[in-house]
Amino acid sequence: MTYYVTANEGDTRDFEFFSEEERIKDLDLDPTIFPNASELQQDENLGRLKVTSILSDLDDDGLYDKLFSFGARSFSIWDSFGNLVFDSGDRFEERIANNIPRRFNSDNEDNDSFDSRSDYKGPEPEAIAIGGIGQKTYAFIGLERIGGIIVYNVSNPQAPKFTQYINNRRFNVDTEVDGAPNPAARDLGPESIIFISAGDSPNRKPLVVVGNEISGTTTIFEINNN
Repeated sequence: MTYYVTANEGDTRDFEFFSEEERIKDLDLDPTIFPNASELQQDENLGRLKVTSILSDLDDDGLYDKLFSFGARSFSIWDSFGNLVFDSGDRFEERIANNIPRRFNSDNEDNDSFDSRSDYKGPEPEAIAIGGIGQKTYAFIGLERIGGIIVYNVSNPQAPKFTQYINNRRFNVDTEVDGAPNPAARDLGPESIIFISAGDSPNRKPLVVVGNEISGTTTIFEINNN
């Protein structure tokens, strides 16, 4: 069967001539639907969360009746008919919180940005590649903001299994030096990924090649077949 695997970054329509982005604290919420609006709109609650201005005013009275935020923060698997067969939900953020809790949901341009992306698309799964290794199939997903690559065994599309999270970013140095990316910070902002099978690889081992937008680096990972 054919399946489609998606990295669910959650990009918005945000241009000079039009933007759908609004923070909840700046909205006029329908008091009937949101009787606790003043509490919800505080920064420490939902105030800083960005939502879309589209499809939110159901009765055209100028008040927001529903709130739709951006960023699925996950990866999904769909069958050839467009049916969702798997979604990773909040497992990426759970993994980050467990592995590097002091760097949770950091931005890709600042190493002193703990939790700064939680109100807006989180780690942003941006890039994805699928590769077959032996009899198994793997998904390699790049997290644009916090950085790093998450690997899942997707041989069973209905029940993928987490394999590895690798992030070579160094958080104890500045991301820039004299206005240019600091090489010591290593990879920042994985934007694109390709998988090279062992048969096409120059060293006869599977490779994953990652292009990083912020650091301007390209990194090649060699996969251990074992």
